Amino acid sequence: MIAAAGGDLAAERDVRADFPILHERTSRGKRLVYLDSAATSQKPQVVIDALDRYYRRYNANIHRGVYEIAARATDAFEEARAKVAHFLNAGEPAEIIWTRNATEAINLVAWSWGGANLHAGDAILVSELEHHSNLVPWQLLAERTGARLRFIPVDDRGELQLDTLDTLDTLDTLLEGCALVAIAHVSNTLGTILPVAEIVARAHAVGAVVLVDGAQAAPHMPVDVRALDADFYVLSAHKMLGPTGIGMLYGKRALLESMPPFLSGGDMIRSVSYERSTFNELPWKFEAGTSNIADAIAFGTAIDYLAAYGMENVRAHERALLAYAFDRLAALEKRGLVLYGPHDPDRCSGVISMNFADIHAHDLASILDTEGVCIRAGHHCTMPLMGRLDLAATARASFYLYNDRSDVDSLVAGLEKAAAIFRLA
Repeated sequence: MIAAAGGDLAAERDVRADFPILHERTSRGKRLVYLDSAATSQKPQVVIDALDRYYRRYNANIHRGVYEIAARATDAFEEARAKVAHFLNAGEPAEIIWTRNATEAINLVAWSWGGANLHAGDAILVSELEHHSNLVPWQLLAERTGARLRFIPVDDRGELQLDTLDTLDTLDTLLEGCALVAIAHVSNTLGTILPVAEIVARAHAVGAVVLVDGAQAAPHMPVDVRALDADFYVLSAHKMLGPTGIGMLYGKRALLESMPPFLSGGDMIRSVSYERSTFNELPWKFEAGTSNIADAIAFGTAIDYLAAYGMENVRAHERALLAYAFDRLAALEKRGLVLYGPHDPDRCSGVISMNFADIHAHDLASILDTEGVCIRAGHHCTMPLMGRLDLAATARASFYLYNDRSDVDSLVAGLEKAAAIFRLA
């Protein structure tokens, strides 16, 4: 039974029952409270079963064999692609390219589209919130081509400074001469939801192509790539109930058709002679060698799970859970707890980044671990953002559809234990 919008889904339906790992106890006998879904999500039994079923019952290579189980594997593999296309409202399954993860998808665009289209003097615009995966490839592309990097600034709270869009320091000015904009849909460190549709529209107005890093958005909210009008959209399956080692690139057909292959070898070819080769049609032009068949199929099952649950419901549940968490954590602010990023559940998604007085983030995470509470501590692959905010690290709690208020209560109890250990007034 799924709760109405704004309700506590995990409370009204026993979602935990679908996730075997959440029945585990820690070595200290504590209930496992998993609050690190921004790093990787847990997997429901149906996804685990899908992996097992492929290897047990129809393990075969795809696109080549004519025997029964090879055909079955091929069908399941391509059905998963179609499921992802429908989930994102892509125009057609051929616009979905399998990659290992969002990072590889970004690198594919950087090498293939960027190498063919970026030139000296062009500008690449990113934000100061970006994950290293959506920064380092563009740094390297700029070095190879002579393009220049520009940055949409964030304020001291860690939010994009988009309230000055109509002044001289506006997005329009930053976009002047831009060939590419690469922007996160949601910040992995702060949970900030970026105004992607507005940025895309303004970028297109100056002729720039836009890549959206959806690794932290697609698991938590409805995403419609055609409504966003994104040219490229990337995500990783493991952050949205799927296996590790599989991700995807969405690209508009016209762009993908114009791009040279990223990797070369088997399956991405149409014909090969000793002198030259011609390449396969979309999407296989970008999928060299034996694909990650099992994980793609299991990702399709994860998409089924999320679609049945309803992404509007996932978002409503997390919004309600964030509101409860912000309310509970407010009581600790007088003892030195500092929260970063938006404190408004309508403007953030599933992530609360914090520091507690003078307790190092890693010490805080270690204390919480003694209570079975799993959070992440560090720079979260956003070292430039940490420098911008003058922070060495933060402790990050991140929520998903299998979390509920009792998990927030456990987080708060762990923080209170840390306060007692460090004798915070």
